[in-house]
Amino acid sequence: MIPAEQLTTLLAATAAGDQRAFAQLYRGCSSHLFGLLLRILKRRDWAEEALQDCFLRVWQKSDTYEPAKGAPLTWLSTIARYRALDLLRMKRPEVEMPEEGDAPPMTMVDVAEDPSARADERQGVERLEGCMSTLQDEQRQSVLLAYYEGYTHQELAKVLKAPLGTVKSWVRRGLTRLRECLDQ
Repeated sequence: MIPAEQLTTLLAATAAGDQRAFAQLYRGCSSHLFGLLLRILKRRDWAEEALQDCFLRVWQKSDTYEPAKGAPLTWLSTIARYRALDLLRMKRPEVEMPEEGDAPPMTMVDVAEDPSARADERQGVERLEGCMSTLQDEQRQSVLLAYYEGYTHQELAKVLKAPLGTVKSWVRRGLTRLRECLDQ
């Protein structure tokens, strides 16, 4: 994975129309974003489609990235996540969720060659896990299902057997607590 400072520089260059910077950005982040998309969409063909759309959006909107508001990989992951959710909503009639034992195990490939980048990513994951452990069980489950499985609020309400407004509150409060914890 490319260090955050370099990603910020590549995004700025991409905003200026630098195709080489965009290609480097793609090479450095596409495997990470593809893994995220595959986890949400559960279908390789949809994940590939979403990844292409995601990078098209990055090319078009890279000038809107503001380093002061968040890490570049977070910005890129948010674009990917929203694209995956849009695709799920659009193709919902086709979605067949595999039974527990039917789906082949999915693995993420870490292509980072820089040990310090891997250490930074590992540290960030550990920090996020620590912050997730501070959430109430309902908040943690709601956030995980919404952001890693792509559940809508309505689907969360059904799965968690709770009123829609309650589920929305769990997600909102969970995200607020996560943001506060990560900002410390």
